[in-house]
Amino acid sequence: MEAAAILSAVARDAAAGSARPVVIGLCGAQGSGKSTAAARAAERLTAEGLATAVLSLDDLYLTLAERVSLAATVHPLLRTRGVPGTHDVGLGIALLDGLARGGTVRLPRFDKAVDDRAPTDAWPLTPPDLRVLLFEGWCVGAVPQADAALVEPVNALEADEDGDGRWRRYVNDQLAGPYRALFARLDRLVLLRAPDFGVVRGWRIEQEQALRRATGGGMSDAGIDRFIRHYERLTRHILKEMPGRADATIALDPNRTII
Repeated sequence: MEAAAILSAVARDAAAGSARPVVIGLCGAQGSGKSTAAARAAERLTAEGLATAVLSLDDLYLTLAERVSLAATVHPLLRTRGVPGTHDVGLGIALLDGLARGGTVRLPRFDKAVDDRAPTDAWPLTPPDLRVLLFEGWCVGAVPQADAALVEPVNALEADEDGDGRWRRYVNDQLAGPYRALFARLDRLVLLRAPDFGVVRGWRIEQEQALRRATGGGMSDAGIDRFIRHYERLTRHILKEMPGRADATIALDPNRTII
């Protein structure tokens, strides 16, 4: 059974008992295939008569100007999009609450080519008969770490550029506050569980190589190494903590095959 089929089954079960659109969270490390699984699940559900839309956590990123401001006032590492604290949580909550009231909403889109939010006229409208929203992202549904876990850096990025722990404490506080309210709106949570953090580099390099073949642009392998260090702490925490409470956990091997 493929990941999309499992995700579809969870969504059908949730939608069967709900008078409003249900929100299914899909969490997975970078390169785990969550975007592909969500798209295929949406196709399946729509074909079965359950109008479905997909929202990526990536599309809730703060604008470039907002992240530049955060970098100047809170911590320079917050200019890089990705970690909690670099998303517009208020926008996410507003659109999920709008769906719960039965209206149509515009789903935001982020243009990674220019590292900024796309114009609102490029945001698609949800169908008026929407029954399922698949909300996918690398830290969707994540919870904060204990304060004691923040003391020691997990990699060179934290040791060299966050020596006082200010960045990682800010990220953790965001999970404990605004993101908790956002993720509380999930009806179900599905985890695509990587075997360990060690495979993420290879998965992410595969993604970037495909991008380079398609567009001629993209990060170098050295750039990817630095980029994924921003995600390492929370990814390791998710892999350890989330399987015990997710509604479904789909374990993957290094080739992304379900085991």
